[in-house]
Amino acid sequence: MSPGAEPPYRRIAAEIRRRIDLGELRPGDRVPSARQLTREHGVAIATATRVLALLRAEGLVLTRPGAGTVVAEPRREPGRPEPELSRERVLRTAVALADEGGLAAVSMRQIAAELGVATMSLYRHVRGRDELILAMADAALADAPLPATEPAGWRARLDVLARAQWAVYRRHPWVPHVISIARPQPLPHGMAHTDRALRATAGLGLDRQVRWHVAITLMAYVKGIATNLEMGARAVQDTGLSHDQWVERQQATFQQLMAGGGLATMDALTSGGVDVDLETVFDFGLRRLLDGIAVLVEGGPEVSPER
Repeated sequence: MSPGAEPPYRRIAAEIRRRIDLGELRPGDRVPSARQLTREHGVAIATATRVLALLRAEGLVLTRPGAGTVVAEPRREPGRPEPELSRERVLRTAVALADEGGLAAVSMRQIAAELGVATMSLYRHVRGRDELILAMADAALADAPLPATEPAGWRARLDVLARAQWAVYRRHPWVPHVISIARPQPLPHGMAHTDRALRATAGLGLDRQVRWHVAITLMAYVKGIATNLEMGARAVQDTGLSHDQWVERQQATFQQLMAGGGLATMDALTSGGVDVDLETVFDFGLRRLLDGIAVLVEGGPEVSPER
């Protein structure tokens, strides 16, 4: 870029701003996504992301769950009252920001811009960002598709619970980075999940220590696999390549490393292709984990967490 030239992200933002001013893009209309901007303007994904961030900061666009980035309603005129605010609206907006840009995209200032309110007004509903992030995670867990009527049998109950948590993490890849296994958090919906896991092993003759270890191990397993979801999603967004496309492009490099690095077993087992992704790894591991818990159940009351 020559000295004094306008940065590409500002030039692209100005074009979208002009379309909004002319009424070509009206409130509620979708604006080009970051991926569309990279294709249309030949810029990097980071530049396209800065375009949308600038428009958000100006209050021209906002993130709407299920709709993406859309044109915002015009800013309120001076002297007019702020839109009615609630904790639910704050959380919903914050979750949408995190779903699109990760936790780094969530700030009190950005949430206020999305809602068209003063930043300080948010503190009537959340005391700060730390409380906000925990509340966001709990709100996400509330979306877990847990059946009102639990299936019969401990294994089916734990399987349903684990898959419900996995579904939440798939929809909100940032959540596993908030949930702590090492330090319990006061999350009502998270605690409800723990209670379900404990209830699943009732009446099996296991002592309380074993039942707690089963519940925590199950949740730790799901969370552990899920921590890879956000990285995968960001890689797709940044490169524009799916997992399979990326592996295909790297295939020659992988083969060279395996052939020259004494990795004969890996080389042999990779020949002909391998169908492995996070979904298959999660499913395989969950089944084997439940198989292991079955050994505890069959072992009866004498089994302890140390054995």
